[in-house]
Amino acid sequence: MKLLVTGGAGFIGSNFIRHVLETHPEDRVVNLDTLTYAGNLENVRDVEGDPRYRFVHGDVGDPRLVREAMGGVDAVVHLAAESHVDRANLAAGEFLRTNVGGTGTLLDAARELRIARFVQVSTDEVYGSMAAGAARESDPLNPSNPYSASKAAADLLARAYWITHRLPVVVTRGANTFGPYQYPEKVIPLFVTNALENRPLPLYGDGRQVRDWLYVLDHCAAIDLVLRHGGDGEIYNIGGGTGIENRELTRRILRLLGKPESLIQPVTDRPGHDRRYALDASKLRALGWAPRHSFEQALETTVGWYRTHEAWWRPLRSGLFTQYYDRQYTNR
Repeated sequence: MKLLVTGGAGFIGSNFIRHVLETHPEDRVVNLDTLTYAGNLENVRDVEGDPRYRFVHGDVGDPRLVREAMGGVDAVVHLAAESHVDRANLAAGEFLRTNVGGTGTLLDAARELRIARFVQVSTDEVYGSMAAGAARESDPLNPSNPYSASKAAADLLARAYWITHRLPVVVTRGANTFGPYQYPEKVIPLFVTNALENRPLPLYGDGRQVRDWLYVLDHCAAIDLVLRHGGDGEIYNIGGGTGIENRELTRRILRLLGKPESLIQPVTDRPGHDRRYALDASKLRALGWAPRHSFEQALETTVGWYRTHEAWWRPLRSGLFTQYYDRQYTNR
């Protein structure tokens, strides 16, 4: 199978490309990435010499480039997205352009080229906050912030191409994903790298927001399964089954690093901050998927990776990152 993976220089995308090349020796991968701040060719440096891999530098919103990159592929796995809630709250325009407009450009090209499978990779955040229970694929979408609204719009657009054009689309909605190569604006790499530098860990509000955590390798395996065995027009939740409060997550990170809880610094809560996410992943489990990594094991592995890969993350925590960090957390 020949795949076009969008956003393949990002966090989940780079891990997914590595998973495919390791798991399916016969597969070939084209990686289309515009290399925004969170796209990093260092994430795929270990596969750049593989003859089954090719990188294309470009924007998913560029129709001509998208059609060229998509030529001759069997399936598209669409991971390219602006994905940070805080950045969307500051300025939503780029999220709408990439997450909605870029998805539309890809869908048009896939329909024109008669692509056999289009995987729209989305998020549990489209369901909004869950007071109790777990979101099922049939539940209404109720996004609470510009990021999740842009992803919900992209999901609806993708499914509309299935309903209207019979483009064989499948949608996945993953829980909060963590692991190696995640840009250090997200909570786990941010808190780990801050703690390694003995800097404060900015914890929103009372820290009792609950998130379902999913290790990136388990997420990649689930996307791969859906790519090959999911039903056309179907939606699959990918849940880790580990609901944990942010304050407890923070304490576990500090314990793993041998750092004091005095590093925790409460800051003003994020506007519109969802209180709790939870996913019912029984539909995906019926296809034969289950997480292979416990949360405790995966968190320890992830913390260890950032501890030993300072040369990867330290250059990212300068320049524009510092400007963003100071704007977001200083004097809150």
